[in-house]
Amino acid sequence: MEDTANANTMKMRLFSEEEVRDISGLKRGCGGSRGGSDGDDYVEVTCGCTSHRYGDAVGRLRVFSSGFLEITCECTPGCQEDKLTPAAFEKHSGRETSRKWKNNIWVIVDGEKVPLYKTALLKYYNQASKNANGSSRSHNGKFHRDEFVRCTECNKERRFRLRNKEECRSYHDALADLNWKCSDMPYDEVTCEDDEERASRRVYRGCSRSPTCKGCTSCVCFGCEICRFSDCSCQTCSDFTRNAKA
Repeated sequence: MEDTANANTMKMRLFSEEEVRDISGLKRGCGGSRGGSDGDDYVEVTCGCTSHRYGDAVGRLRVFSSGFLEITCECTPGCQEDKLTPAAFEKHSGRETSRKWKNNIWVIVDGEKVPLYKTALLKYYNQASKNANGSSRSHNGKFHRDEFVRCTECNKERRFRLRNKEECRSYHDALADLNWKCSDMPYDEVTCEDDEERASRRVYRGCSRSPTCKGCTSCVCFGCEICRFSDCSCQTCSDFTRNAKA
């Protein structure tokens, strides 16, 4: 019995005690998630996102062994939002500078708000992203070339690299945002004052077949599990999800 208990403890221990020490609301559990599988181990912690207008939106973040992240919002007693992705929770909170959820979503460590990216909680998520990156390169011999989105304020085009699922989601959401602007760039600190890439540089989109390719069957993807999202309600993603299940 003791050996069984020890084995279960090892199975459940996604993070070492050192990695999650002093994180508020820490719980360990096992259960299915929308993006994980039945029996997926997880840790749960208190999290939040701060809006200058609305204040703190608090929630419960679950980090699954698969790398999947899921947030149940507790911003108000009657809030029905659960099983949110970090990006969706950030948007729901009313955060003004959204699309930077790794920076904007925080957990409480030793009584202080600490951005998620400064903790060990993204360890499994980052590993899953790397694996997705590898699979995107080998998916039918294709990968996703760089794309550009134009700022609605300065009219400059900004480059999006699509090397993993997270980067594809950032581009997907930016493209759908009719008011997208430079300051919404998810990874780089970019303002409308920054220079636009030179035209001679923009022709390089990352195609492995030809550096200046304008789009071919090697670098243009028409839909895969990396660039389509089951939690997105747009027509493109809905059609892909429906066809994938057929």
